[in-house]
This record gives sequence, C-alpha cells and structure tokens, in this order.
Amino acid sequence: MKEKITFGLQVLVGILLLVFGFNMFFNFLPMQPGTEQIGAFMGALFQTGYLLPLVGVIYIVVGVSYIANKFVAFTSLLLIPVMLNAFLAHLFLDMAGILPSAFILFVIGLVMCKHRSKYESVFTN
Repeated sequence: MKEKITFGLQVLVGILLLVFGFNMFFNFLPMQPGTEQIGAFMGALFQTGYLLPLVGVIYIVVGVSYIANKFVAFTSLLLIPVMLNAFLAHLFLDMAGILPSAFILFVIGLVMCKHRSKYESVFTN
C-alpha cells in the first residue's frame, strides 16, 4: 500500500514537472505577479539565455522518468539541486509561490528514500 502511494505521488510530480517544463518553452501558464526581488531574480535567470531552457529540459526529462518509473534514482539526483534552488528562492524572495516547490521537494525526498539502496555506494569509503 505504501509503495502504491509513493508511486502515485511520483507520477503526480512527474505530471507537474512535465507541465512546468513545457511551460518554460510555450508559456501557456500565466505567471503570477510576485515580489520585486523574485522578478529581478527570474529576470537575471532569463537574461543568461540558457538557464531557464536547461531547467525546462531537466523538468521534462525527470517528469518522463518519474511517470515511466525508469532511471528514477538518477533523475532524482538531477532534479534535487534545481528544486532546492526553486524552494530557497521562494523562501527568501517570494513566499507566495513556495507550495509547489515544497511539495515537489518533499516527494523527491520520498522517492530517494524508496531508492536509498541505489545510493549506498556513494556513502561508503
């Protein structure tokens, strides 16, 4: 039962990541007005020219991986720094948008705990 709930959350996050990833390229979800600080932060990310498309690709790859339940342990490692940055940006710059990033970060933690045996070699001498 616990396994099914974890997989259901994994698929839900996969769908969210696909939606957010494709939104980076096609802008079909309107951006909510945020604080001036988050606007400046997002503007700086946009001006790099590569960072937001890279985040979009990571979201799409991980979303497909989570839904297909393939390479989940690896793709979780790709996603954790991106989502941690999103969570911290919302925590310090715009609390209004923190809920989705907090939820996704929580589910990544659950998924990584589910696959913890695959990470054991990283924590051994």
